[in-house]
Amino acid sequence: MEFVILAVVIALVAVGVISGLVVSGRKKKQLPPAPSSTPTITPPAEPHVGEEAETPREEPRRTIEEVGPPEAEAPAEEAPEAVEPEAPAAPALEVPEPTAGRLVRLRARLARSQNSLGKGLLTLLSRDNLDEDTWEEIEDTLLTADVGVAPTQELVERLRERVRVLGTRTPEGLRTLLREELLTLLGTDFDRAVKTESGLDTPGVVMVVGVNGTGKTTTTGKLARVLVADGRSVVLGAADTFRAAAADQLQTWGERVGARTVRGPEGGDPASIAFDAVKEGIAEGADVVLIDTAGRLHTKTGLMDELGKVKRVVEKHGPLDEVLLVLDATTGQNGLVQARVFAEVVDITGIVLTKLDGTAKGGIVVAVQRELGVPVKLVGLGEGPDDLAPFEPEAFVDALIGD
Repeated sequence: MEFVILAVVIALVAVGVISGLVVSGRKKKQLPPAPSSTPTITPPAEPHVGEEAETPREEPRRTIEEVGPPEAEAPAEEAPEAVEPEAPAAPALEVPEPTAGRLVRLRARLARSQNSLGKGLLTLLSRDNLDEDTWEEIEDTLLTADVGVAPTQELVERLRERVRVLGTRTPEGLRTLLREELLTLLGTDFDRAVKTESGLDTPGVVMVVGVNGTGKTTTTGKLARVLVADGRSVVLGAADTFRAAAADQLQTWGERVGARTVRGPEGGDPASIAFDAVKEGIAEGADVVLIDTAGRLHTKTGLMDELGKVKRVVEKHGPLDEVLLVLDATTGQNGLVQARVFAEVVDITGIVLTKLDGTAKGGIVVAVQRELGVPVKLVGLGEGPDDLAPFEPEAFVDALIGD
C-alpha cells in the first residue's frame, strides 16, 4: 500500500517536471535574444581596383604657441561714400588773332586769286601802242572782273586821259597810275569801321542779313571773334530758326571765344529771339549783340517781311547800330540783285564779301559799293576762323597789282 502511494507521488512529480520544461521552452522561443556584451567589429571594405585604401590619420595636436591666439572677428566693411561725378571741364577758350593788319597778313592769298585782274591791266597798259583795240581789251578785263559798266567806263576814261597827258610808259609809272585810279574807284573816304557802340547805356546791336549759302552764320561767328580780339564782350542771337542746326552752329562759334548764345526752338519766332538777345545783352552789360537772321531766298516776300519785323522789334530797345549784308563774291552780278532787294527792306549800312579768295572777280567790291552807296567793311578770305578781315582799300589794291 505504501508502495502504491509512493509510485503515484513519483508519477505526479515527473509529470509536473515535464510540463515545466515544455512551458519554459515555449517562453524561450518568444523572448528576443539578449544583446551581446562584446561589440561587433565591421572589417573595412576592401578597395576596388584602382582605388587606394584610406588609412585614417590622427592629426597631431598643436600647442597654442604654434596655432597663435584666436583671430578677432573682422569688422564689417563700411559701404563707400557715393562720389559725385566730376562735371566735364569747360573747353579752353581760343584767343583770336588781332584784327589790326589782318588783310595785310592775308595779302598773298588774295593776290593769288585776283592775279588775273591786276596783272592783266598792267600787261595791257604796258603795250607800245595803246590803240582803241587795247583800250577795249582793258574794258573787257574790268567788266569780266565784275567792276560794273559805269565804274569801268569812268576808270578807262581817267586812265586814257592821264596816260595821254603824263606820257607815263615805264612799268613803275603805270603801276603807280593804276593804283591811284583803283583807289579812287574804291573810295578811300568811306567810314569802314563796324559800328558796335551805342549812344545809349545799352550794347551796340548788329544785325547780319543775307541769303542762305553766302556764309552768313559763319560770318556772324567770325565777327564775334573779331570783336573779342578787340577786347569786346559779345552776346549772340540765333534768330535764324528756319535752317536746321543754324543755332547749333552759331553756339559753337560763340563757345570758342566765351560768347553766350540766346536761342529758341526750331521754327520759333525770329523777332522774339532777337528781342530776347538784346534784352540779355543789356542785363549782362555786354558790349555788343550780334543777331544772325534767316536767309531764305530773296525772292520770297515772307523773308523780307520777317526781316522788317525783326528790325522793328529790336528797335524797341534802341536803334540798330549796324546792318551788315553778307554777299558771296563768287555770285557776281547776282549778288547785286540780292543787295537791292535787301536794301529795300532794311537800311543796309555795310557789306561783308565772303569767298573773295576764291574768285578773280574782285571788281564786285566796286560794283556793290556803287550800287548801294555803302562801303564794304569786311571780307572773307578763307575757311579759317580768323580769315575775316576789315577791308582796307590800300592793301586790297596792292594785292591786285603787286609791288
